[in-house]
Amino acid sequence: MALTKADLINLVSEKAGITRVKAETVVNTIFDSMVESLMKDDRIEIRGFGSFVNRQYGAYKGRNPRTGQVIDVGEKKLPFFKVGKELKEDINEGGSSKS
Repeated sequence: MALTKADLINLVSEKAGITRVKAETVVNTIFDSMVESLMKDDRIEIRGFGSFVNRQYGAYKGRNPRTGQVIDVGEKKLPFFKVGKELKEDINEGGSSKS
């Protein structure tokens, strides 16, 4: 099961006791702020959860899978998420079957 953006909005609405419209504004503001930060190459760090940073990849020669033609692939940045220590521990403790 996946947690969708709509699910997240509903959870924020319920837990904060605010309307769905206000919760949607909150969620969108958070996501928009994160995107803007990554577009400026800023690092995002959420203590206890993890961090987001752009990874830079250089240009390289690729191959079109349909035609086999060699193509130039330009430089690119991709957002990368690194899980925080606390979250990693919570997930592993919650998912383990300790007797």
